[in-house]
Amino acid sequence: MVSADAARNIVGIIGNVISFGLFLSPTPTLCRICKAKDVEEFKPDPYLTTLLNCMLWVFYSLPIVHPNSILVATINGIGLVIEGAYLIIFLIYSTNNKRLKMLGVLAAEAVFMVCVVIGVLLSAHTHEKRSMIVGILCVIFGSIMYASPLTIMFYFALS
Repeated sequence: MVSADAARNIVGIIGNVISFGLFLSPTPTLCRICKAKDVEEFKPDPYLTTLLNCMLWVFYSLPIVHPNSILVATINGIGLVIEGAYLIIFLIYSTNNKRLKMLGVLAAEAVFMVCVVIGVLLSAHTHEKRSMIVGILCVIFGSIMYASPLTIMFYFALS
């Protein structure tokens, strides 16, 4: 019989491997952008939302919010690095207008994260409350992350 902790770790590792593949899935698109030296019609929305989602999950996995979440911390830390690299490529090959919009969104995400961190640490004084608040935000923004590619369809519908 496998213990509950061992089963949790095995499932967590499998989830991390799958998530790693998910983070790497846009690599062909980014290679195309690098070869063309232009972002063409590609939009950075999915990468911006994934970056915010990873920031929230890294915060969630900190011991002050939800102890014993090392697997959540590692994969989302890796996701932060990967998404950051994707966004750097977008910044390099974007027009000034797109670059400014991206920087504006990144600034808004940074301000949002600072507000979340300060708000949670000052208002919730137990691990349970902190985990609940940040966990709900993670679920909301995770849903937004998976819906973000739909903004591309909206963009083409307006064109």
